[in-house]
Amino acid sequence: MHDPENALLQSWQHNARAWIDAVRGGAIESRRQVTDQAILLAVLGRQPERVLDLGCGEGWLLRALADRGIDATGVDGDAALVAAARAAGSPRVHQASYAQLANDGVDVGSGYDLICANFALLHQDIIPLLAAMKALLAPGGALLIQTLHPWSVANGDYQDGWREESFAGFSGDWQPMPWYFRTLASWLNALDMAGFGLLSLQEPQHPQSAVPQSLLMVAG
Repeated sequence: MHDPENALLQSWQHNARAWIDAVRGGAIESRRQVTDQAILLAVLGRQPERVLDLGCGEGWLLRALADRGIDATGVDGDAALVAAARAAGSPRVHQASYAQLANDGVDVGSGYDLICANFALLHQDIIPLLAAMKALLAPGGALLIQTLHPWSVANGDYQDGWREESFAGFSGDWQPMPWYFRTLASWLNALDMAGFGLLSLQEPQHPQSAVPQSLLMVAG
């Protein structure tokens, strides 16, 4: 795949409107039935006062946290998603690429009790970004990651590498999106190399499904 990192960025620019409609319309069954609630409960379970939502998209989690009295700030790389989040009532949403965040190129605040990345770590080299996020945490703060469960989406090819999401079955105008698949060991190694230790791991599951819908990790 030629330059998948740039193709990933371009796909979000193309897909932003369709993504906003899908999230706000409840069109993604796994999110509606399992994973939205899973990330929200995981955040609330740590009782944070200040949260940074890394890759906040159109801002649904920011609004859910604000409704519960939590000071929530967002950051996303796509201008349309940032504008949608702000327009929906989340004023503190920054536009910044992950490269800018990794290189301390933009001020998104610091001293966060929790930084969450909800299906937002899709590129290959995440270690510099994770290390930069660790520096933004308050003492005792934690990183919360929810991602696709590697055992559920491996499709017989359980090794790190680029894959493609075609958005087949989704209504709207979508452009295929490259994303980087990593094994469970690869996730844990990335956390370790960024200076984190795993605190807990969950595998959110729908009661009528035999496979986990996501992998949810808390690291500190």
